Amino acid sequence: MEQKADRYVLNNGMVLLGEPMGGVESVAFEFMLPAGAARMPEGACGAANVISDWIFRGAGDRDNRQLGDALDSLGLQRSDSVGSSHLSFGGALESSNLTEALTLHADAILRAHLSDEQFAPARQLALEGVLALDDEPRQKVMVELRKRFYPAPLGRSTVGEIEDLERLRPGRTREVAKSCFDVGRTIFAVAGKYDFDAVCGQMESLFGGCPGPGSGAVEIGARAGRYTHIPNEGSQVHIGVMTDVVPFTGQDYYDIRLATSVLSGGMSARLFTEVREKRGLCYAIGARYHSLKDAAGIMCYAGTTPDKAQETLDVIIAEFRRLAEGIGVEELDRAKVGLKSSLIMQSESSGSRAGAIGSDYYMLGRVRPLEEIKERIDGTTVDSIVEALKRRPFNDFTVVTIGPREVRVE
Repeated sequence: MEQKADRYVLNNGMVLLGEPMGGVESVAFEFMLPAGAARMPEGACGAANVISDWIFRGAGDRDNRQLGDALDSLGLQRSDSVGSSHLSFGGALESSNLTEALTLHADAILRAHLSDEQFAPARQLALEGVLALDDEPRQKVMVELRKRFYPAPLGRSTVGEIEDLERLRPGRTREVAKSCFDVGRTIFAVAGKYDFDAVCGQMESLFGGCPGPGSGAVEIGARAGRYTHIPNEGSQVHIGVMTDVVPFTGQDYYDIRLATSVLSGGMSARLFTEVREKRGLCYAIGARYHSLKDAAGIMCYAGTTPDKAQETLDVIIAEFRRLAEGIGVEELDRAKVGLKSSLIMQSESSGSRAGAIGSDYYMLGRVRPLEEIKERIDGTTVDSIVEALKRRPFNDFTVVTIGPREVRVE
């Protein structure tokens, strides 16, 4: 069946995207507002996390309880996230309730009460999210890694910073929300069972009168140091490693995605085999591709013990560099199967598709058909991957460790 993609742009610049899915009675939608962590003012890291909760604590003619009850009565499975570029929220529900769900979300975006009394609990939830990282060192090391790998403010923590959150006050946070909730630069995506003409008509009514896009420029700064150690008196060392690769928009994107799968795409992948199975250096290891619009990296995590931390890091970096020496046909075939399986499973979820088409449009200015992605994966060869790796070799690494002992980073 040919994949259909819907697209409509309001006069103020807001982009509406859709992908119908046959055989489903549900629909998922996502608002991507240009209010991610990198777009927060200096000293307000975490404000987006506060705002994402605060705007649903009363909006339009409903107070906190009434708005929550109205959303729950629709059977809405809510979702929200803060990324580097966007604050995203939406959800999945039975298709006949989409109209009411969009009306309620328009109230939250345009007519949130943002009352002083509801600010404290919203901020407290954000603070607890940061504090929880102390109990999740694996997650914490990756947050700290991104902060140091990407140039400021692109790597800014999407969870927030304690000091900034504690300094936030209702008035300042309202100003941040007003400046960042730019409807003209917002992307709206819907997937599943829907009537796109009806959606466009409703969205025009709800958002068409809002101003056009403001300035989207973010001033890029410098990267932090190449190695950072965070002392922690425990029996484990958590290692985060990241190295520069082509971004999502680069011509070698599919080669690097498959190279990453060869490196860490299952129990037969190189990192698991060489670091964990053959040498017994760590209890957990994995790597994945991570991309912003204009910068990207392969990020790797390893959990080990202090006496094995140095060798673990050395072997990880050696395996990254060994990729350019060549990969086997069987390795590539397994990587292709794994990547396409992941793609197929995601394509069967309306929530995943809504997020994917919104991300595609932001990154590329268009939505990639699933068949195009499969063809690009299938068309990747051993030679094309090796050539891509040689064009951009793994020379520099950003490393963060959490534990009782530092490691040497050459």
